[in-house]
Amino acid sequence: MKKALLALAVVLAVVSCAFAAETSWKPTTTVSIIVPAGAGGNTDLSARVFAQYAKELSGCDFIVVNANGAAGSIAADQVLASKPDGHTFLYGHNLVNVANVAGITDYNYTAFTLGPTFAKDPAQQFYVNPKKYKNLQEFIDAAKKNPGELVACTEVGAYTYYEILKFQELAGIQLDLVDYGSNSDKIVGMLSGQVDMMPGAYINCKDYLESGQFIALGVPSAERYDLIKDIPTFREQGIDLVYPDCDFSFYFPKGTPEAIIAWYENIVKEMHSKPECLEAIRKVEMMPYYLSAADSEKHDAEYFNVFKTIAEQLAQ
Repeated sequence: MKKALLALAVVLAVVSCAFAAETSWKPTTTVSIIVPAGAGGNTDLSARVFAQYAKELSGCDFIVVNANGAAGSIAADQVLASKPDGHTFLYGHNLVNVANVAGITDYNYTAFTLGPTFAKDPAQQFYVNPKKYKNLQEFIDAAKKNPGELVACTEVGAYTYYEILKFQELAGIQLDLVDYGSNSDKIVGMLSGQVDMMPGAYINCKDYLESGQFIALGVPSAERYDLIKDIPTFREQGIDLVYPDCDFSFYFPKGTPEAIIAWYENIVKEMHSKPECLEAIRKVEMMPYYLSAADSEKHDAEYFNVFKTIAEQLAQ
């Protein structure tokens, strides 16, 4: 047993030293992963997967800090006010870009130094209660008969807000968009019949879908993903809605040195070579997905332009 423990310690030390040698940097204190969401959702759970395997590979400590609210700007502001020393970063998707387009903040992704991307979640699907609607066409027909009356829960200025606005435009309907609180609040509203449609990540809706309490109207992606292969795309059903996926990336304070970013790129790449880590990502109903810091920044630029274009088109 002592030999096994010694061998494990040597392996961890070698890995840690390898990262340090390649980048001339490694964490010297606990790293705070600021998550713009509450505990239990896919953002939180995938951040905890990273924290677990980052510690196993490097020997360094990581802690997930939940800072929900204001379309992600509470968490983002906390990171922007932090030192660019690699010990604090924002973990999430698209929120800083959507909040900027919505006028909630005066900054977007360019206010940060982008790190790598760790995982991907398909663009959020739309769910309804089967006691009220059996399929997409039935929901659209009901919305056209009752303009502005069917309740769709969202968070104004957040990721799903523009997703629903674009859906309304393409489907030729008008919904009552309501800020409905947490995911659990939205689910309660759906089950009670007070909410007509809920956008949601698969991890939050899977159990209700499998039990027959929810029906998925569709997913706004160009093609089906294996993760949700049984859910049809909107495009398949005649609604040409393709919305940005949720690429979960690291956002560091502006001016974070390249050596620090390289360390995180290396450790994420190392995780993606470990079958057990890939399986852990899949267990939280997400897809392993690696992008370098440079490619993550390119994706954010593309996504920001998508959100901006949607907002400008809807304002005309």
